[in-house]
Amino acid sequence: MSAPAAPRPRVAVITGADSGIGRATAVRLAQAGMDIGITWHSDLRGAEETAEEVRGHGRRAAVAQLDLTRLPTAAGTVDELCDRLGRLDVLVNNAGTGTMTPFVDLELDEVRRVLDVDLIGPFLCGQKAARHMIRQGDGGRIVNVTSVHEHQPRVGAAPYCAAKGGLGLLTQVMALELAEFGITVNAVAPGEIATPMTGQEDVDVHTVERPGVPLGRPGDAREVAAVIAFLAGPDASYVTGASWSVDGGMLRMGPQAGSHLTGDDWRRP
Repeated sequence: MSAPAAPRPRVAVITGADSGIGRATAVRLAQAGMDIGITWHSDLRGAEETAEEVRGHGRRAAVAQLDLTRLPTAAGTVDELCDRLGRLDVLVNNAGTGTMTPFVDLELDEVRRVLDVDLIGPFLCGQKAARHMIRQGDGGRIVNVTSVHEHQPRVGAAPYCAAKGGLGLLTQVMALELAEFGITVNAVAPGEIATPMTGQEDVDVHTVERPGVPLGRPGDAREVAAVIAFLAGPDASYVTGASWSVDGGMLRMGPQAGSHLTGDDWRRP
């Protein structure tokens, strides 16, 4: 009698996995035994480097371009990666962009660009992923990477805050509607993380002082990836509809103040 076939590895698609939090998440999920779909916008080399790291852990990797300003067709990249890798168990909506333009100076095209990348894109990619997971019939995980600005505002970031706040509430609606199919949906809300987006790629976060952050430093992308990996794994099977802050305590201070304070006077009564 032949032995039963081994179960197929789980497959995760991570948008914006060419660097930063996306790359760290791809590697972490590969270490957990998943095959990985990697999307990139403008850094093909970075995406290929991520793929090399994934393959170094013995997992398959597929790379595809994703430009979330080209909606709705761009969301078809989720279908493409699902087809190439054979299934889809985890979607991490990580790709994002922002602006630091005063509210009264914002142009409509800029607002639409940020909303498309940070809100409408994850909405459409989430739809694609959920449909695959429902058809497969064995549940799934969706993790939306938001920001501390899902919860609190920042001057100069009106479209970004609107998009991340919207994505946070969208996460809750998705969680309610997809629960019957065994699909959990959660948000991860990073604070200041040392990534290319914050101009701190490859920085040792323990050498950077942030007096206004209770833990006194920015975060490392791998610290965010660890929380995403938990939410994407079996230990989080009863966790859905929540927003997980990974911010060194920044939200307790208020992101606007916490990232700008220059001294530790606040620590003393």
